[in-house]
Amino acid sequence: MHKRNLLNLLKRQGIERAECYFTLCPSLEKQYRLSSGGDAAYEDFFDFPMRMVGEPVPADLNADFTPYYNTLLAAGTRIDRWGVAHCPGSAQAMHMTQMLHPLEGNISLATLEAYPYPDFSNADYATVEHNIKMTASRGLASIAKISDMVWEIAWYLRGMEDLMMDMAVDDEKAAYLLDKVTGAACIRAEKYASMGVDILHTGDDVGMQQKMMFSVDFWRKWIRPRMAKVIRTAKAAKPDILFSYHSCGFVTPIIDDLIEIGVDVLNPVQPECMSFEDIHRQYGNKISFWGTIGTQTTMPFGTPKDVRREVLRNLNIAGEKGGLLCTPTHLLEPEVPYENILAYVKACNDWKINIV
Repeated sequence: MHKRNLLNLLKRQGIERAECYFTLCPSLEKQYRLSSGGDAAYEDFFDFPMRMVGEPVPADLNADFTPYYNTLLAAGTRIDRWGVAHCPGSAQAMHMTQMLHPLEGNISLATLEAYPYPDFSNADYATVEHNIKMTASRGLASIAKISDMVWEIAWYLRGMEDLMMDMAVDDEKAAYLLDKVTGAACIRAEKYASMGVDILHTGDDVGMQQKMMFSVDFWRKWIRPRMAKVIRTAKAAKPDILFSYHSCGFVTPIIDDLIEIGVDVLNPVQPECMSFEDIHRQYGNKISFWGTIGTQTTMPFGTPKDVRREVLRNLNIAGEKGGLLCTPTHLLEPEVPYENILAYVKACNDWKINIV
């Protein structure tokens, strides 16, 4: 079964086959439907080993955030469940928006305390629980996502510059906001784990192309203990849950820390700034990996042969014990040739130990 193979892969316990996985932007999904000539979801067509189970609906989903904006919002602007406004970008891209921050500027702690944060303790998890059961019945692994875990959603709310300044001077607003979003992550982590989800995938970008957004000591002071709390919460409810952590960019300096606090899988090991061969040599017996195929380089600008070569190379580095879910490092955007997607899938399906 796919589930057993994927979990063995991520636990480095040996694999029967390489698995494939990716996310398509709207224009590439349209191209997939034209190419396949059918109505099947691409996750089914390409035989993915796991399915996202969705997210809960907060009890206060209809909160009014407009008083936190002093400007007229552009047509098509979406306000998310945290109250962050996303002004539209390209119609073809999936996640390129201009964000407006409802808590930026010279505000008081009282303003932070009065803000209508989403309430996940009383959220509706019925659809999530149903999807976990249905996924298991199909022999697939279930994956729940907390993309708003600690750092990212905090700066989305406060603005990156304002939050960094709060942190730099030990302003009480920084600790309050980071603790507030960490608490929301813990609630969902416990609930997902207690419902039996196999993989908990979290996103919290702290890397840039060649360095981290802040020093390792700064990360250890502000982010690490809060990440550790989310992980402890999930594993207390389900000890065998796999905790997958996503950060784009260069995060090599904190890999030891991630292992120490219980991260099982590191995503995406972006090849433009991290060498998978070097990372695997140093850490491959302690942590598994998900990603490694560049969406800034190989997928959009390489040939199908380039894609195949990179996939097979990285799978060979990991070897027969597994430890690598070899995938594109991020969402596939419109500039990716569809032929490269097919080449990626074929390489995963063709892979055997030491194939070239």
